[in-house]
Amino acid sequence: MRTTIRIDDQLLAQAKQLGARTGRTLTAVIEDALREVLSRQRRLGRRTLELTTVAGNGPRPGVDLDDSAALMDRADAAD
Repeated sequence: MRTTIRIDDQLLAQAKQLGARTGRTLTAVIEDALREVLSRQRRLGRRTLELTTVAGNGPRPGVDLDDSAALMDRADAAD
């Protein structure tokens, strides 16, 4: 597919130099760069977070986990 894009002059020069050094066309260099960025974005989107839990019956009575100011006050009082 043919398309027109605007590229910073210095970036274009670097891409052309890379193509010349590696024996690839400018199109191939740009396509590879786009594939790399898109692949990285897909990998980042798949990150998972593992939470460690411990046995217990939840927060202590009177502790509101949605009230961050009160939680900070309790943490400061514990110090």
